[in-house]
Amino acid sequence: MSAIAAEGIGISFGGLRALDGVSFAAEPGEVFSIIGPNGAGKTTLFNIISGLYRTGEGRVRLAGEDVTGLPPHLLAARGLSRTFQNLQVFFRMTAEENVMVGRHLRERQGLLAALLHLPWVARQNRATRDRARELLAFVGLAERARDPAGSLPYGALKRLEIARALAAEPRVLLLDEPAAGCNPVETEEIDRLIAAIAERGTTVVLVEHDMKLVMRISHRILVLNHGRMLAQGRPAEVRTNPEVIAAYLGRHGAEAAHAAG
Repeated sequence: MSAIAAEGIGISFGGLRALDGVSFAAEPGEVFSIIGPNGAGKTTLFNIISGLYRTGEGRVRLAGEDVTGLPPHLLAARGLSRTFQNLQVFFRMTAEENVMVGRHLRERQGLLAALLHLPWVARQNRATRDRARELLAFVGLAERARDPAGSLPYGALKRLEIARALAAEPRVLLLDEPAAGCNPVETEEIDRLIAAIAERGTTVVLVEHDMKLVMRISHRILVLNHGRMLAQGRPAEVRTNPEVIAAYLGRHGAEAAHAAG
């Protein structure tokens, strides 16, 4: 059974066809990348999958369950986490506290219990803090756990966002341009982190413009152009597809993608 599947997704905005009949399925532990030129519909597809937009047509399934139209918090409770293109970090909170925020769906809620300082609340808080530290170690930020997020370099903030998304224990992780704005060293760190996440069994669905990264770590790739599916397959198939080269990669991009493979 696929970890996540989109079936015939279509949506229009003011008469403009943003997505038209887009389908894909990603398996457990797979890195599935979605690429294409600006305006191809990649982020729109992510917004539909993650419940920010309601699809006009088609279905979204999570581990076989039809989750079409569910709001983000219900999708998160079912095992779907997402990061965004722009940083969504609490800069005045510590790195550790940022990751702890991501655990809220896995915690028992109760304002009265917290106010009364019941023993189980203290135990839960300790467990949440311990898990946050484990995830910070996993993304290479253990030594910065107590530092304000605002003091971290840009690449570290990107990894912090991923750690917070992982705190919800997702089965499927949507990463929207995680390497955007990163230097080569930071991009390499993101590359290794994504591969490590997939190795743990989490499905990673990736939107990214860095073709070297995409070709290195992807198991399969979907190419969108003007809201439609242009190609889908393994990296070796996609980077040599004449239509993909003409519409998106270009000669230099194809050479970079080939070098990465």
